[in-house]
Amino acid sequence: MGGEDKMVPQKLGINGLGRIAKLSIWHHVERRYFSELVVNIGREVGRSLEDIARFIEKDSTYGRLHHYLYGCRAQRVIEEISEPEGSMRINGVKVTFLRQHRNPAHIGWKDHGVDLVVDATGAFLDPTVPAEDPKGSVRGHLAAGAKKVIVSAPFKIKDKSKETPPDAVTTVMGINDTDFDPKRHTIVSNASCTTTCLAYMVKPLLDYFGPLRILSASMATVHAATPSQQVLDRSPKAKATDLRKNRSVFNNIILTTTGAAKALGLVIPEMKQIGFIAESVRVPVTTGSLIILVVLIQDESLRNPINRDLINDIYRKAQDHFPEGYLLYTEEQNVSSDIIGLPRAAAVIEGHETHTRTAAVRFDLNHVLNVCATLSSEEGGSFDVDQALRKVDETLSSSQKERIIQIPVTQAVIYGWYDNELGSYTNMLGDRTVSIAKMLL
Repeated sequence: MGGEDKMVPQKLGINGLGRIAKLSIWHHVERRYFSELVVNIGREVGRSLEDIARFIEKDSTYGRLHHYLYGCRAQRVIEEISEPEGSMRINGVKVTFLRQHRNPAHIGWKDHGVDLVVDATGAFLDPTVPAEDPKGSVRGHLAAGAKKVIVSAPFKIKDKSKETPPDAVTTVMGINDTDFDPKRHTIVSNASCTTTCLAYMVKPLLDYFGPLRILSASMATVHAATPSQQVLDRSPKAKATDLRKNRSVFNNIILTTTGAAKALGLVIPEMKQIGFIAESVRVPVTTGSLIILVVLIQDESLRNPINRDLINDIYRKAQDHFPEGYLLYTEEQNVSSDIIGLPRAAAVIEGHETHTRTAAVRFDLNHVLNVCATLSSEEGGSFDVDQALRKVDETLSSSQKERIIQIPVTQAVIYGWYDNELGSYTNMLGDRTVSIAKMLL
């Protein structure tokens, strides 16, 4: 991340003023690529535009905007606040606020000269919903005049019989951002903070070992709190199925779910070949999250197995294969606050904590062949177990006559940090936004 050489006469629309929307404003007024930001809040906020300015200027996690931009001695960078125009200038960038319409179809992006919109509301995640839906739709932005829409979350298609439309795509910068086709795609999901970090932890391993040697994988994200959680305990909504979401985020470690495994398959298709489990645990910190990745790899030798030095070396070398700063390897001993605000770092691999264990997995060939026969009969075929066993016996050594074989398997545990708000996700979302904006010129 860093300031551009000069601003281009191009406007960016941002829908929403939650965490990602607010921090996207921080990103773009620092970067100074867009000449103007048009932010749709869709409702009145506070008593005046000055209240919005104060909200943008101060942040409980990252401090004051001007300190973030220029250091502890900096002065306020918000000026020229105009209530009649609904605008202000932030670090020299004009920011206009719209406070009338919540439905994307009614915002009127065309009237404001906006071609590209980042929808950061989290409310419009289904690309199959038509633009005219009375509850609103991400496609409403297109109907309102935008040419492209970037969604700051994974798609969620409610009708499970439907697939992702051909004009929608999920990308992570530096992993599969080239999957975006400006001639075909109008709606882009920027995945999630967790999927982004996970992609950068998995891709180096896939590139080195290949999908066939990775037998299975699982991850748990120890994730910071989000606005969807409760400050204090409250009663659940009607028909709520997860009662833990209503418990106080201040006082609890809360088990929840994550769609990172499913989204990862969209970003790295090879992962669909590998059994994968993803879990999430919410903890009482404002940002700074951790993925614990456990991978089972088919090894080649019990005498010279895959070890932590090899795994760490894979990540150490992979740093140079991705855009600068997206993947970082460190042997420092970090805590979550050390990652906060770290620019563009999708994943920070904590090499000090990498662990490996290798053991032999025993296979009874009698059982394996019987399973093959069962599967074959279920599919309408035939499988001669006795004939297969005779062929096996011809190839086995005398020490293997019990028809037991041993395959070395290494379990690797890798830790990856990420700032789920500004440092990792929002800064990479900004890179995705600018890359698409340049294609529209």
